[in-house]
Amino acid sequence: MQTKSILLLFCLLMVVHLSSFTQNKNDSNIVSPLRTGEESEQPTLPFNNSWGTDILVSTNGFGLGFFYRHEYTPELAGFVDFSISESKDEREVERYDYWTGQSYVLGKENRFLVMPLFVGVQKRLFSEDIMDNFRPYVNAAAGPTIVYVFPYREEYFTALGKGQPRYTVGGYLGFGAFFGSERSTLFGMNVRYYFVPFSGGIESMKKGTAVEYKNEFGGLFISLSVGSAW
Repeated sequence: MQTKSILLLFCLLMVVHLSSFTQNKNDSNIVSPLRTGEESEQPTLPFNNSWGTDILVSTNGFGLGFFYRHEYTPELAGFVDFSISESKDEREVERYDYWTGQSYVLGKENRFLVMPLFVGVQKRLFSEDIMDNFRPYVNAAAGPTIVYVFPYREEYFTALGKGQPRYTVGGYLGFGAFFGSERSTLFGMNVRYYFVPFSGGIESMKKGTAVEYKNEFGGLFISLSVGSAW
């Protein structure tokens, strides 16, 4: 529910900014009669680099990431990002113990932390029609991914030390926008769908003597990006 609300807010922001900035762009293209025949020149900004932090929100919980981006042209950029986030089994049913005041998932065997290191490309959209303080884009990335597996039935930080990494390859497709100036503070939102398959699966749940395996560690994420550009 939380992810759906943020996604709806993001889409509304996109529509409002797109319409208002397109109108402002059109108004700015009107040439005053007093300046007919004069050529207006706008300075070309240099290509830039940026880095920062991604706050990830999904139905699985929260995550944290870091990124570095380099702009090759005004419309095309490449980036590297790394993140850590939880991944839950869609079959989990959380229960509440009235006597202990704690919640638990019946039959759950393992917890999962997903740690992808991705290289990707970002393509800016509508650069000729929208002002520079609203920059929508699409992006795609892929790369190696660690799925860190650790026991569920032990205290969280104790269990972390008993975990084991598993290795796979993943990627994501997304769309989003940056707001404000791209030459100082960077702020943006991005909706991504991660694909992180694991061949053969990893033991996740038990129902009696039957073992259930988790084969996909991706899903829908919303990323809030904050950083600096130069």
